[in-house]
Amino acid sequence: MIAVLLLLVLVLAALALLWRKQERILFQPPRMLGEPPLTGRVTYDAVDGQPLLAFMVGDPASAPGVLLCFHGNADLAVWQIDWARAVERRTGYAVFLAEYRGYMSLGGSPTYESSRLDARAAYDHLRVAFGVPRERVAYFGHSLGSGVATELAELHPPSALLLQAPFSSARAMARLFVVPPVVLVWRAISRIHFDTIRVVADLDVPVSVVHGTRDRVVPVRMGNEVFECARRKGHLLVVENAGHNDIAEVAGDKYWQWFRAALHLPINAYPQQERA
Repeated sequence: MIAVLLLLVLVLAALALLWRKQERILFQPPRMLGEPPLTGRVTYDAVDGQPLLAFMVGDPASAPGVLLCFHGNADLAVWQIDWARAVERRTGYAVFLAEYRGYMSLGGSPTYESSRLDARAAYDHLRVAFGVPRERVAYFGHSLGSGVATELAELHPPSALLLQAPFSSARAMARLFVVPPVVLVWRAISRIHFDTIRVVADLDVPVSVVHGTRDRVVPVRMGNEVFECARRKGHLLVVENAGHNDIAEVAGDKYWQWFRAALHLPINAYPQQERA
């Protein structure tokens, strides 16, 4: 009986710790050395008064569209500027790299709820300050950002939804990192409700997915599941031997073909599903 009670206490303590620390596990702001560039830097506020920032690459007034981007949990918007320049060069789209509170020089603590507020603030600023109409806005999300982008799409549908290394749901991700007893009560204790497959199944927007077969963070089967569950399927690219963060480098031209196809830009006979 004592052993059972001790085990129960340990389980309850673990659940309490997980409940308190789950945002610390999900959001891992890296340390940034040096000052961020001022060129293209944009500042705005969320509805709760939290100051936010982003980087605009390209001219939204002359571009065929704007790609609103959300990065992963241990990344920074400023680190994506070179990638954004490549996107602009390859597609003509301007790129809006949104940052979360608690990252870079921003104050506040990132949470599931705050990520929703920050995404909406980025969208509102893009629409109002830059005067970009809804039909010219597409979303891109990598890893954690795929959940942020998908939830924003549920509220404000974009012209296209591009997901790189997406997870199927927060609950499915929990199964990869916590012990089975915790999974059983995850829905009750979790404050994180990203459910990508549920949203894309109802979303009347083309959903395109790119994923690496050697992804050790988010299994490629999750990317496949997201694509298969999408109500409107865009384009799927599975990249052989690519991990979580090197998809563009490993896929090469196939990546940019996928990108153009996902944005409804003309390319030479790009199939709906592709492997690189």
